[in-house]
Amino acid sequence: MQQWRKTTSSMVGAIALSLGVVGLSAIPAHGGLHFEESHHEHNEAKDGHEEDIEIQVIPANAEAGIYMLLGQGGNIGVLVGEDGVFMIDDQFAPLTEAIQTAIAELGNKEIRFVLNTHWHFDHTGGNENLGNQGVLIVAHDNVRERMSTEQVLASIGMEFPASPEAALPALTFSDRATFYLNDQTVNAIHVEPAHTDGDTIIQFAEANVLHLGDTYFNGFYPFIDFESGGSLDGMIAATEQGLALANDETVIIPGHGPISNRAELESYHQLLLEVREVTQSAIDAGLSLDTFIQSQPLADYDEYWGSGFLSPEQFMTIVYNGLNP
Repeated sequence: MQQWRKTTSSMVGAIALSLGVVGLSAIPAHGGLHFEESHHEHNEAKDGHEEDIEIQVIPANAEAGIYMLLGQGGNIGVLVGEDGVFMIDDQFAPLTEAIQTAIAELGNKEIRFVLNTHWHFDHTGGNENLGNQGVLIVAHDNVRERMSTEQVLASIGMEFPASPEAALPALTFSDRATFYLNDQTVNAIHVEPAHTDGDTIIQFAEANVLHLGDTYFNGFYPFIDFESGGSLDGMIAATEQGLALANDETVIIPGHGPISNRAELESYHQLLLEVREVTQSAIDAGLSLDTFIQSQPLADYDEYWGSGFLSPEQFMTIVYNGLNP
């Protein structure tokens, strides 16, 4: 089973906040982020508490057999039907059995494909289990490349060893891939570097459902992994691609947060545009990181977007450092 480790005892990473972290607070540090950790371990699913995690099934388009699964980590998407199950991301290894049970209750337990939206551990942690069961794992070329070697994310104080062979995508693509099953055309579309350099968004064409992976965090500030090739410009472009694929009836599964729609995605897009404008303006004006943070540049957005995955200070520190390396 794949393991990971923190590079310092005092830093827990921004990604880990999506895994049910309790009691983290950010302290502005010179040149970066510093986190104080409570006594709770950053990944409860790795600590023997996976039996306490309920897998929730939320219909995206039940008539078409498309659902969003919530557990711990990134949102899972599934297409269930007579041709088998097409699955998007797989959270953590200790949750695989519970996830499979939830899928089987939807009418078909045969998982044929798992598509990873990117390489991060909260989206690929179940790969090894499923790969060993013969499930075909699919992802962008860069996902396999990153999972094949050690990854160090200094900005969040975590490092990840190379994944075992069974966890690696066995089929990769450079631009897009199309799957035909259960009366759906499933388009997997690589976007330019956004959350990482290996992001894929997925369109269930006939059902009018999108899964946007971690290019979309619904309801809270997103994590942009600049160290994995991500970029704010790419996040904006990926969101614009999602908007172009959507209409007022489209159901959108985000990488994190509740199930969504085009209007909410447009609000997120406007947030990202504002973030880019205020941050770049501050950098161009020569403002230091501390001065920029103290100015509370996103005060008008913080009440809605700043109470979840990242605090405003954490988010703006990551963005400032990413745009001003």
